[in-house]
Amino acid sequence: MHGKEIPAFEDLFLATKQHYVDQGMDVRYETTVASIDVNAKTVTLEDGTVDRYDKLILATGFNYADPGVPGTDLSGLYYVKNIRQAMEWDKVLDTVKSAVVCESTPLGLEMVTALAHRGIKTHLVDPAPWAMSMATDPDIIKPVEDSWIEMGAELHFNTTLKGFVGDGKLRAVATSAGEIEADLAVVATEKTANTALASAAGIKLGMSGGIIVDSHLRTSAPDVFAAGDCIEAVHGVSKVPIQGLSGAHAYAQGKAAGTNAGGGDREYRAVYVPWGMVAGKWMIGGVSFSETLATALGMDFVVGNGQGISRARYYPGVKPVKVKLLAEPKDLRLIGAQMVGGEGIKERADFLAMAVRKGITLHDLASMENVYSPPIGALAEPIATAAQDGLNNAGA
Repeated sequence: MHGKEIPAFEDLFLATKQHYVDQGMDVRYETTVASIDVNAKTVTLEDGTVDRYDKLILATGFNYADPGVPGTDLSGLYYVKNIRQAMEWDKVLDTVKSAVVCESTPLGLEMVTALAHRGIKTHLVDPAPWAMSMATDPDIIKPVEDSWIEMGAELHFNTTLKGFVGDGKLRAVATSAGEIEADLAVVATEKTANTALASAAGIKLGMSGGIIVDSHLRTSAPDVFAAGDCIEAVHGVSKVPIQGLSGAHAYAQGKAAGTNAGGGDREYRAVYVPWGMVAGKWMIGGVSFSETLATALGMDFVVGNGQGISRARYYPGVKPVKVKLLAEPKDLRLIGAQMVGGEGIKERADFLAMAVRKGITLHDLASMENVYSPPIGALAEPIATAAQDGLNNAGA
């Protein structure tokens, strides 16, 4: 929206409040829950109102990690989270000439792209050597970074945020490399689970900081379920609990929690985390682990790289597509992937996530069938090319 690709914020709303009211729901916007009593099965609102429940679903979302620097009380700091606040901030962006995006999380990447596309002088400040280093490798993100520079953005890697400077209103962002003048700072720090209500109610939290839930989204408290960014989910390969996933995960969790709270039976399985986005002039995506992350976790793996194109070479708009696959060295089962290119990144990420879930190997992928249709897909599939490269590297 902030890049002006979609003309009206109203197009983002699935339905109005009245739509839900007409279906018999009691909808209370701008209402803060002060506490939960899981023994009495009550919810106390900030105004003192007490409501009883039979089943309760917690969907308290996330908070941005505190930057831990001076000046966070200044106006001009934008935490992208609330759509109605975003509608107001979008008007502010019409007056902004220079902006700093603090950290290259997925949201940070989207905001660098949107602000630069809008013609705002955009700076990215990040302590890592490359963008979204927790999920990407340098060779995958390099085309994105180059395209940001083409769009006029300035990238400040290996640079630490030191503070926000101003007198009531933001004037500049202080970094380890000096001050950057700015009318706006987008705080895109790591997402942390918003578990204050759950914790105060005695509901158990996990090692990632999210609410512990079982396969049916039940918490440690009777008749209390939880879904979305406030919970942790088990990663299907590493078996480690993780949190801060995507909207698609939150949507699936909400459906499962709602079904089960209503007396149904829907299981939520371990996650393999397909992801994708438009960043700069490219699409990027992946599944589970990058080389960088797998190495940091001490995992052994084989890598395969494949280069292809998004459609037949003679069709307008053709773009290169790079695919990187990670597999277990013993049986060559797929454990992760990364991609950068044009069309089809989202679909490949979805497919490869299912391949990881089902234990598909590089042997399977190297001989996969693929659609050849010049307007939408080239003759050679880069997934197959990457898998064959992985087999060669493994000596298989």
